[in-house]
Amino acid sequence: MPHPLIPEHVHIGPGCLQRLGGLARRVGMSRVLIVSDGGIVAAGYVDLARRPLEAAGVEVHTFHDFSENPDSNMVEAGRRAAAALRVDGLIGLGGGSSMDCAKGINFVLTNGGVMSEYRGYGKASQPMLPMIGVPTTAGTGSEAQSYALISDPATHVKMACGDPKAAFAAVILDPELTISQPAGVAAAAGYDAISHAVETWVTTKRSDGSEACSKEAWRLLSTSFERVLAARHDVDAGEAMLVGAYLAGAAIEQSMLGAAHACANPLTAHYGTTHGVAIGILLRRVVRWNAADSAVAARYARLAPDLGGCLEALASAGQFPAGLAAVGVPKDDLETLARDAAAQWTGAFNPRPFDASGAREIYEMTW
Repeated sequence: MPHPLIPEHVHIGPGCLQRLGGLARRVGMSRVLIVSDGGIVAAGYVDLARRPLEAAGVEVHTFHDFSENPDSNMVEAGRRAAAALRVDGLIGLGGGSSMDCAKGINFVLTNGGVMSEYRGYGKASQPMLPMIGVPTTAGTGSEAQSYALISDPATHVKMACGDPKAAFAAVILDPELTISQPAGVAAAAGYDAISHAVETWVTTKRSDGSEACSKEAWRLLSTSFERVLAARHDVDAGEAMLVGAYLAGAAIEQSMLGAAHACANPLTAHYGTTHGVAIGILLRRVVRWNAADSAVAARYARLAPDLGGCLEALASAGQFPAGLAAVGVPKDDLETLARDAAAQWTGAFNPRPFDASGAREIYEMTW
C-alpha cells in the first residue's frame, strides 16, 4: 500500500528490484551505467540488477572505481567511462556514495566542467540524463534528494552540488537488498537516517512539508532501528527503515541539516571516521547542546518527550564508540576541528546559533 508522503515514482516492497528493467525503459533508458562501489559488486547486487535490465532489452555497463566519499577526480573517471560508452541513463545502486557519484557523473557528463563549478544549487544549464536510485542501505536518503555530496580531493571538504534536474526519475526501495549488510554497517547507516529526522525537525529552514516528513521518518526509524539490528532478515523492519530514510532525505531537501553534521564532517575529513559512526557519537550531545535554548528543547519534546534518552538507547543498540577519544581524536585537535566545523554549510541552519566556540563546546562534551 503506497505511503501518503511517498511520491508515485518511488517503488516499495520486497522483490521490487524486479521492476528495474521496466522502469528503465519507461524513463527512456536503453544503454545504462550502473554506478556501484566495489563492495556492492562483490555482494552480487550488480548482477541482481543486471538481470531485469537485460530482460527488458537494456544494455548494461558498470562503474565502481570510487570510494566511500567520492571526490571530483573519481567523478571525472566515471564521466570518461560514461562518455566512451555513450550511455543514456545512470543507475545509482548502493549507499549514498553510489548515488552521489552517479549524480556527480551526470552533472559533468551532460553540462561539462568540474564538480566545483556546481557547488550550490541550480547551476546545470543543460538537460541531464535520467537516473534511477536503488539504495542498499537505509541511511543517507540521497535517493530523495537533488544534491550530490562530492569531496574536494585536496581538502576533503564535501561540496553540496544540487539542481532540480539531478533528482532521480525513479527510486526502488527493496528491503531484500539491505539484508546482507553487516550489523555495523546497518547501525551506522540507520543512525545517520535517524539524525536526519532529528536535525531537519528543528532547523531554521524547516517547512510544513519537511516537518511532516521528519516526524513520520522519526516514527518509522526509531521503532525499527533496534528490530533490524536484532533480526537482519526482518523485511518489515527493513522496509520501514528504507521508507524512513527516504522521508528523512526528503526533509533534508527542504530544510537542510544542523550542527551534528557540521561537527561530523571534519572527523571524516581528518581521521577517516565513518560518517554514521561520527553521527552516532555526536547526535545526542548536539541535541543536549541545542536544548540549552528552551524553545529548541520544547520543539524536540514535540518529536519525542524524552528525545535525549531515546537517542542514548538507540546509540547503545548501535554499539557506537563512547566518545571522540575512542576513535583516536587527540584533545589538542579540538580547536582545529571546531574551526572546520564552523565553516560547514549545514551549521548555518542549526536552531541554536553555531560557530567555532559552539563547535568546541560540543566536541568537549563528546571527547
